[in-house]
Amino acid sequence: MPDLEPVMRKLKEVWDTQWLSNGGEQHKNLEAKVRQFLEVPYLSLFNNGTIALMIAVQSLRLQGEVITTPFTFPATTHVLAWNNITPVFCDIDADTLTIDPDQIEALITNRTTAILGVHVYGMPCHVDKIKQIADQHGLRIIYDAAHAFGTKVNGQAIGTFGDISMFSFHPTKLFHTAEGGALTYNDPHLKQRIDLLKNFGIRNEFEVLMPGINGKMNELSAVIGLVVLELVEQERELRRKIRVQYVSELREVPGISFVEMPEGVENSEQYMVIRIDSEKFGATRDEVFLQLREYNVFGRKYFYPLTSDYPCYRQLPSAREELLQNAKIASDEVLCLPFYGKLEEKAVHMICLIIRSMRA
Repeated sequence: MPDLEPVMRKLKEVWDTQWLSNGGEQHKNLEAKVRQFLEVPYLSLFNNGTIALMIAVQSLRLQGEVITTPFTFPATTHVLAWNNITPVFCDIDADTLTIDPDQIEALITNRTTAILGVHVYGMPCHVDKIKQIADQHGLRIIYDAAHAFGTKVNGQAIGTFGDISMFSFHPTKLFHTAEGGALTYNDPHLKQRIDLLKNFGIRNEFEVLMPGINGKMNELSAVIGLVVLELVEQERELRRKIRVQYVSELREVPGISFVEMPEGVENSEQYMVIRIDSEKFGATRDEVFLQLREYNVFGRKYFYPLTSDYPCYRQLPSAREELLQNAKIASDEVLCLPFYGKLEEKAVHMICLIIRSMRA
């Protein structure tokens, strides 16, 4: 969280205008600054990432089936169900943990309208291969970029790939607005439709053009975002140093591996992720997770279980475990460790000691 003083100064501006929502000055300012930061041509702010992703699906008029990953947060899959679309689960790449493009084409049917990929932990999907598949089959592409604020691929901003990308500004994210989100896109014609859909479809006081929803970001959240945005690069640099320490202290431990960005990718530094091979390490990820909690260290089994294992989706033919073997293995091995700029060096050292001690 930022210091309170700059937040209070910005809040004073809100109190002076008496404008709390519906596209006030703070909202306009934040939208422009985030668009500039993310290096995207068009951007719309939202009250949260889930509503933003729902609007992304609506704005592209998707229907039928959408191919997606089971290795993600529930919201990714839920937005399809809320739009009466059948999610079709595709296994993940064993190394990147993102949707495996080599398995997408076999899942395409005459009902498929899009591919919904997730840049897991800020790891970019195989964007070039996915675009090639989508172009060949006439499909739209949406990316869940909730973890990828600031990620770049060979210098290109992550929010410029696909038709639409969604960013989450939830408090757990590197950049946040207390609650919030955004959509980025390259097509100028989408701007009007998206902004109408997030405001009940209202064009003016007397005209409602389409059935929309209330997805607007308020001025108070925008204030938080404007202050936090000034701290993002400083926070990212602090996290880089913490990551180096984690890697240094755990790299030589048998059974511990890292989810590392490929060459040419600028890391969002949102998560510090390890994988625990129970046979080589001598303990399971779940045992490490519980042991850390004994010392008041809260990691996260992110993502466990798979969304395909939820009761509302497990009956789908594509949810069968034998079709999602890489995702299942990752779900059982991945552990996100504490990772924030104010995390002290001695705390990181103690966390690594606890983990290493389990190999005794």
